[in-house]
Amino acid sequence: MSFDPSDVAAVVAFVRAQAQGVVATVSPSGSPEAALVGLAALDDGTLIFDTPTGSRKAENLRHDHRVAVVIGTNGVSVQIEGFGMIAHGSHREQYGAAYHAAFPASRALEPGFAVVVVRPSWVQVSDASEHERPATVTEARW
Repeated sequence: MSFDPSDVAAVVAFVRAQAQGVVATVSPSGSPEAALVGLAALDDGTLIFDTPTGSRKAENLRHDHRVAVVIGTNGVSVQIEGFGMIAHGSHREQYGAAYHAAFPASRALEPGFAVVVVRPSWVQVSDASEHERPATVTEARW
């Protein structure tokens, strides 16, 4: 099931099929903090998730925009590193609507919730799904 990490459409299809992943952010003290979230993907590879405005993720992204995401199952995973930001104004409405289209029960556009946008800069695909062969690991800069 391995695919090229520079193939944006393949990465997007994988994220959409999984629909969730672990997002890691950096706390003000420099500690890593991770959480499982629902993930939507736009055609250009942009990832979107929602979170309460007072969550650790939201607080962390207000001071450090670095973010890492891991998506995967059954021996295949995609690791993404990039820039995360909390969307505001018309961008919040636009990205929140895209997230809501993927997750109709989401609370993304409700008061007290933030819409987070992740722009990938590095992508790695790992495939250890076939136990008869060594795992393959490929990466790409976006």
